[in-house]
Amino acid sequence: MGKWVNLSSMAQDPSEAAKARAVVASLLTVEAVVIAAVGVWLIVLTIKADSFELSPLLGELLFVVLGSAGLAASAAGYRRGKYFGRAPAVLSNLIALGVVSYQVQAGFWLVAIPLAALAIATLVAALRAIPE
Repeated sequence: MGKWVNLSSMAQDPSEAAKARAVVASLLTVEAVVIAAVGVWLIVLTIKADSFELSPLLGELLFVVLGSAGLAASAAGYRRGKYFGRAPAVLSNLIALGVVSYQVQAGFWLVAIPLAALAIATLVAALRAIPE
């Protein structure tokens, strides 16, 4: 019950709101780097494959650019005290949890567990950083 009280007082305490935004911005930055790294890895795998097709490579490039840039833009918005990145942060992490469910079904626990932890932490932090 005490946590809910703290959430309502966060809007009245600018330092608490700044701390919450900083946490969300940091988590979103980590996610942006992870998406970029996974995208680069996929691009390298595509180029090294025996058969090379341009369409999948373009799709991966689009995934890397839009995904990591979108998360980075959301992080920058949170850092500046803007909340325009809140909806994309929540949506992208709900999508990540959906991806985790497929990884769990495939038994790919090595990636599923860290991705789930990062997505849940970011989702909770984004929902806690309530605008005034």
